[in-house]
Amino acid sequence: MAIYRIFPDKTATLYSRYPLFSTGLDEIMEVDSYFVGDIGYVARTVIAFNTQEQKDLINNEISSSLATKGLNLLNFSSSLRAYLAEGKEVPIEYKVEAYPLFDSWARGTGKFGDVPYATDGVTWTLTNPPTSWTNPPAANTTASYSGSGAVEGGLWYTGSNGISLYHSQTHTVNSTHDLDIDVTNSVKLHYSHSIGQTQYGLSNNGFILKLTGSLEFESGSSLFQTSRNMFLKYFSATTHTIYPPALEFKWDDTIRSTTLTQVTDDNPVITLSNNKGNYTDEGKQRFRLSVRPKYPTRTFATSSSYLTNYVLPATSYWGLRDENTEEMVIDFDTTFTKISADNTGNYFDVYMSGIQPERHYRVLIKTEIGGTTTINDGSNTFKVVRNG
Repeated sequence: MAIYRIFPDKTATLYSRYPLFSTGLDEIMEVDSYFVGDIGYVARTVIAFNTQEQKDLINNEISSSLATKGLNLLNFSSSLRAYLAEGKEVPIEYKVEAYPLFDSWARGTGKFGDVPYATDGVTWTLTNPPTSWTNPPAANTTASYSGSGAVEGGLWYTGSNGISLYHSQTHTVNSTHDLDIDVTNSVKLHYSHSIGQTQYGLSNNGFILKLTGSLEFESGSSLFQTSRNMFLKYFSATTHTIYPPALEFKWDDTIRSTTLTQVTDDNPVITLSNNKGNYTDEGKQRFRLSVRPKYPTRTFATSSSYLTNYVLPATSYWGLRDENTEEMVIDFDTTFTKISADNTGNYFDVYMSGIQPERHYRVLIKTEIGGTTTINDGSNTFKVVRNG
């Protein structure tokens, strides 16, 4: 399996109430719908990830991994991740949408609440001041409009060549309210330069995050809601926490070709056999597992049975947990966190650049043996340190 995370180059919130506010350095990004008096307002977030880093990942890591399995280099999935900092007046059920942006945009140097407020970056009415959002909109795009017909609050694609670019996630009252929106179609079209405004030499202008139309607008009207308040605040690209948003790539690079004996003990001893303890936040680390029964069968032999390495069954997966917060950084996934095996033993790869540095992590192993599912929570820990 492989999971790779790219952190954003820039984020900003667009406020209909403050159409000239530039908030590219704000530590929070917002997706809101609210009213003041008898006037409704919304907030939307724009977010962009490094284009070249995405291309390099697909052309190199993903391509080589999938070629080994005889799979097409585009046989991957991508999701936009963001972590909730605060939610207020959230309904029992709601939907957040993500669309690829048409226009390029400038980050700017402002924060919400600055006095005087910054105007050098993207705003509700402008992309790169004094440039406005493209009008009239291009084919397969949509936007909101001012009373004078100007495009405001972003211009985004809804589809291209029969491919839907509508991405969304529904949350309920029991949800974590973090965002994990599948944006695979958009990422693949960004890669092929099939969408995006190319004025600045790039087709990838990132995404816009917004509430679904029924939460932004009054029913049957072009007016923003004046009967509902809801506020969603997420950590942005400039957060000082360990929760920056990310574009997550997943693909199956599992290879299982081994002559080693499969362990049958439903509570085996599993350790990292090559754990160095500290790793820089770059590159890829292959972790190897040492696996043996907890109570080996007694036999007459000239060497210790504890030196014999076994392999876990194919239904075995790995995960990463933050040692301090005890949150799962990479959760078990039956498709993308499968553990590989060769004649040396089990192994899996971790891309260190997608993990927050100066943190300790614990490796968890989930396996199904003889109808019993167990999670190995041993002392398999390591630290990621910042390079330089």
